[in-house]
Amino acid sequence: MVPYVILYAIFKFLGSAPNASQWGLFRPGDAVSETVAIGNDLPLACGHGGCYSYIDMMTGQVRRIGILTGGGDCPGINAVIRAVYRSATLRHGWQVLGIGNGFEGLIDLEHPPSHNNRWLSDERVREILTQGGSILGASNRANPFCYVPPGGATQNETDVSDRVLHNFGILGLDALVCVGGDGTMDIAHRLAQQGMPVVGVPKTIDNDLLGTDYTFGFNTAVQTAVDAIDRLHTTAESHDRVMFIEVMGRNTGWIALYAGIAGGADVILIPELPYSEPAICAAIRRRLEHGQRFCIVVVAEGARPEDGESSYATQPLPGRARRLGGAAEHLAAALASRIELEHRVTVLGHLQRGGSPNAFDRLLATRFGTGAVELVAHGLFDQVVCVRSHANIGVPIVDAIAHLHGVDRKEELLDAGRSIGISFGSGDELEA
Repeated sequence: MVPYVILYAIFKFLGSAPNASQWGLFRPGDAVSETVAIGNDLPLACGHGGCYSYIDMMTGQVRRIGILTGGGDCPGINAVIRAVYRSATLRHGWQVLGIGNGFEGLIDLEHPPSHNNRWLSDERVREILTQGGSILGASNRANPFCYVPPGGATQNETDVSDRVLHNFGILGLDALVCVGGDGTMDIAHRLAQQGMPVVGVPKTIDNDLLGTDYTFGFNTAVQTAVDAIDRLHTTAESHDRVMFIEVMGRNTGWIALYAGIAGGADVILIPELPYSEPAICAAIRRRLEHGQRFCIVVVAEGARPEDGESSYATQPLPGRARRLGGAAEHLAAALASRIELEHRVTVLGHLQRGGSPNAFDRLLATRFGTGAVELVAHGLFDQVVCVRSHANIGVPIVDAIAHLHGVDRKEELLDAGRSIGISFGSGDELEA
């Protein structure tokens, strides 16, 4: 520590003393309590996960960064890519490499994925702000810590993270921006622990990452679901039917809660509140008693009965997460003989992932992209850029993925929903 003190005194005298994180003295796991302001009023909260730099900011300059999009696609990814590229080139003069198909583009340089690695340019990012999907491609089957080669003879999971680190160096990159959800952030954190300078951007329509008030893609997905519910209202009322609408969200109910209330649903079922079939039947009967011969039931894909588990469409496979599906269909079949009305099931599925991002998500994605570049510029790695109370902050990735950000039982929207007569299928409603 003595050399640092001496050098600090010298630079302090010269008026340009670096802080400890700029000298790379902080490493993952170090306790850091300082709050660092970057860019235009962007406070960066450093927690126990680390606020540290792999780059000597006094002698080493960032020249090239990479960006990849892991996991599934969602509205707003291209807006992030555009913001990262334009901020990196216009403000800092860096080059930006677009890495194809998530981590696939770093696993095998000799056999590139369907979306090749390519240096981004003004022409390549022109007019992608409104474009859905990802111009870089995305993959939720390329976890380098449990990788299964596509089409390979073996289905055994293999740790190829050392190959990713090697190829990162071969490409001459100084930092990596990982755009993704909790799975991608977990990979990014583990790579940071192995020495890769990584920052994260929270991408998921599920809105289930800690540390940020919202993730981009969520708002557009909610609007897509609301539009569908609006259309199903008219046909449900015309034919005296119970409409079960299954929405995405994995193991959290944010999409179902927001879309259900905004769409005027009568019953909303979310994973955080296991449902009682008798309670749902009772809610439908109450509507019949009041002359309402139709019902809108919004079902989160991870919703489950009080005495059961969530519905899955697939079995566990090497290198892949088990996929949820069938919650609305299973519920409708279970209630068919207990309700007087006909029913229909609509599964929105990937409609919620596609299409152009709305204005809110374009703004949020732009803020995240520029915030990620500022994290790199200040040497603050192993962090994910988040928005909290209308301000951008940097949160240690390990804190952001500590557990899912689900709907709390004391969530204000739950109380608001109950006060206007929405049922959440809870057995407690039968006792009320």
